Amino acid sequence: MGIVREFREFAMRGNVIDLAVGVIIGAAFGKIVSSLVDDIIMPPIGYLTGGIDFADKKIILKDGDAAAKIAEVSIKYGNFLNTLIQFIIIAFCIFVVVKIINQLNRKKVAAPSTPPAPTKEEVLLTEIRDILRSK
Repeated sequence: MGIVREFREFAMRGNVIDLAVGVIIGAAFGKIVSSLVDDIIMPPIGYLTGGIDFADKKIILKDGDAAAKIAEVSIKYGNFLNTLIQFIIIAFCIFVVVKIINQLNRKKVAAPSTPPAPTKEEVLLTEIRDILRSK
């Protein structure tokens, strides 16, 4: 029973739950980005390149034969290009989100509510300055 209790404590920690939420949101974000690339970005690129659909692009190394049940051997570089574009878009989106969060955090840190109290050295130097002025 000790292992079950330890596992329950591990699984219910805040970090594990936060990670699970992050993974779920990340998966949903990945679907959004895939749709953005496939449905919005790639069609204009295909139009500009004369109707080329990158997903269908491949280099055939060996033709397949349906009658002999031999599968085609090919390098599907079009899918790689689509995946690369998706990665660049995801990386850029994450960069923008992190940059915005960092700017918001800097604004919080930059505005201290009260000025810091003078150090012992500053107090001592102020007293010495006041004594010298009074002479």
